[in-house]
Amino acid sequence: MSNSEADHFFHWYLCIGSPFTIFTKTEVMDKNDRDYTNGEITVFWRPAKCIHATTCYRELIEVFNPRKRPWVDMNGASTEEIIRVVKMCPTKALDYAYNKDLAKNKNEKKAEVTVPEELPEIRVMKNGPLVFRGTFRILGTDGKELKTMKIQSICRCGASLNMPFCDGTHRKTGFTDA
Repeated sequence: MSNSEADHFFHWYLCIGSPFTIFTKTEVMDKNDRDYTNGEITVFWRPAKCIHATTCYRELIEVFNPRKRPWVDMNGASTEEIIRVVKMCPTKALDYAYNKDLAKNKNEKKAEVTVPEELPEIRVMKNGPLVFRGTFRILGTDGKELKTMKIQSICRCGASLNMPFCDGTHRKTGFTDA
């Protein structure tokens, strides 16, 4: 595996016995990326990463309103409240930085804001699937790529009709954490 193909990798063995390899990739800045500031922080929106989970506007419609243009109004809530909601974004399509930190980067003559690479996150959902978040690809036992995703739910109950991916069957079967 070359450095251009992946920066980090690790093996994850699910309780159902199927091995998968997860590769992370470095983030590429897109021409459609947007940033919004309230003077204290800047919120970055990366539409290519957005899966429209609706968390942002369900939690804080005063700031994140997809029916308005621009859709982000940084004066709609306190900085702390905006940060709280931005941290909830499951794909990191929304991210933030304090302006004082951005000024330091600018003084270092950087042409772009450098987004530090984050390790993939794997979250165990109570009585539900494993939720993988980050940029990764999932390879099956035969080495073939199953999916390249930014967020994906992997079945833990063993009853999914779309293995290894969760299809919500755990709710029908009454699956609970052991």
